[in-house]
Amino acid sequence: MRKSWKGLTLAIFLVTLLVGLAACGQSSSTPETNGGKSEPEENQPEKSGEKENEKTFKIGVTQIVEHDSLNAAFDGFKKALEDAGLKVEYDIKNANDDKSVNTTIASDLVNSNVDLIFANSTPSAQAVVSVTDEIPIVFTSVTDAVGAELVESMENPGGNVTGTIDTHPDAIPNTIKFLAEELGAKKIGMVYNSGEQNSRAQVDIAKKALEGTDAEIEEATVATSADVKQATESLIGKVDSLYIITDNTVVSALESVITVANEYKLPLMVGEFDSVRKGGLAAYGFEYFDIGYEAGEMAAKILKGEAKPADLPVQYPQNLKFVLNEETAKTIELDIKDEWNAELE
Repeated sequence: MRKSWKGLTLAIFLVTLLVGLAACGQSSSTPETNGGKSEPEENQPEKSGEKENEKTFKIGVTQIVEHDSLNAAFDGFKKALEDAGLKVEYDIKNANDDKSVNTTIASDLVNSNVDLIFANSTPSAQAVVSVTDEIPIVFTSVTDAVGAELVESMENPGGNVTGTIDTHPDAIPNTIKFLAEELGAKKIGMVYNSGEQNSRAQVDIAKKALEGTDAEIEEATVATSADVKQATESLIGKVDSLYIITDNTVVSALESVITVANEYKLPLMVGEFDSVRKGGLAAYGFEYFDIGYEAGEMAAKILKGEAKPADLPVQYPQNLKFVLNEETAKTIELDIKDEWNAELE
């Protein structure tokens, strides 16, 4: 009987051991069926989506010259992409108003395989458009996108390019009307870079706006910012007012124009608010930050795959207002009239 009980006890022990080992084997196989991961398979798509949202886009930035308005436009562009929740790495280039450098920058950005190019000015946009028809290009601070041959039309840009322009249809006509009718100007001096298509287009608009008035435009052209003061001084005795449009070369050296205008007590109308804040008398304009922001919104749609440049119409500035520098008015001894409805700086 003792031998029998011993045998039975041993058999029960062996069966218990085998069952335990089998259970352990099943437990250890569970991670293998999940690829060695502790998380269930249904959670994996969420992780994949998170990785897509973390993509960092590379944007090439080309700007023709350093000045407040163009810088404000770039600030607006960056803010729009930030608000869109996109992660962006910028490759920023500035041509310092050098045409050959501007061309080199365009080629370098295209060769660096960026996801999109932000062209901040007419010359910058023209340079990149000439070297790529594949990489999406979004521009701003451009006056005549069609005349500069950047797009086929405002409504249907076509190709790989779109953006926002920096002139409201009423801005230049309103400025000319103010000079001629409110300030009694007869000879309006305009200093600009004749090599910049953006500027030639604006001068043509100003001349057209003068039709039917007794006022005339006296031109002085420059090639570099170093020429601006001398060109302005060459107009003294020939003009009774000055009008500086959104010419990148001249605006980058605006202080020299302001100095001459104030010395001879000449009203100096300008093309944007940053120039008013620097000391220009007044402007019919808008904030460059805003047109940069609007360009950034376009870029966000393109990078997200929601639209192509060809499908996004070129935009005009959305808001136009009249801003006047009160201190400058005092300097040139100009009385501000209530009927001008000017916003004072």
